[in-house]
Amino acid sequence: MAGIGRLNSGEVKPKKASEEEPIVDYKYIATPVGRLLLGGQTSILEMIGFPEGRGVISPADDWNQDDAVFNQAEDQLNEYFEGERQQFDLEMKPCGTPFQLSVLAALQEIPFGQTTSYRNIAESIGRPKAVRAVGAANGRNPLPIVIPCHRVIGADGSLTGFGGGLAAKSFLLNLESAGFSLASQ
Repeated sequence: MAGIGRLNSGEVKPKKASEEEPIVDYKYIATPVGRLLLGGQTSILEMIGFPEGRGVISPADDWNQDDAVFNQAEDQLNEYFEGERQQFDLEMKPCGTPFQLSVLAALQEIPFGQTTSYRNIAESIGRPKAVRAVGAANGRNPLPIVIPCHRVIGADGSLTGFGGGLAAKSFLLNLESAGFSLASQ
């Protein structure tokens, strides 16, 4: 992948009824787009949640809040927001179908400061007619910002949906490109 992060895209296997779910560790971090939830298991980042929008993640009762976890992710996100980092190098494990994971891998190929369309992503994964499915997979990205789904815009250049809300998407695009402006909407 283009150095955006290490994507553990191993097989997605259903759990056996006898397997116990590992505990999810999480912490909150303050950022310019609000308080983000970082979560995962055994120090592997699996999710980032926004404070508002469709990307809100609320911890389950059996999750473990631990401010000592995901320090590398917190440091790299802080560097990103301070304009000191363009790529993430984190151990992460998003979940999804093989198709969704292929979309997430394609998102990681979008260079910092650039945008692309859902159609371009569909073509890059060899599924040119799957534009809507690409949009749905993009919308289910469990690791926004580090897997840069915010870099995908409408074919006409318009700002399209984002789990953290359009204001957060606009902020991220402006952060990455000093001259970013939206095409006519």
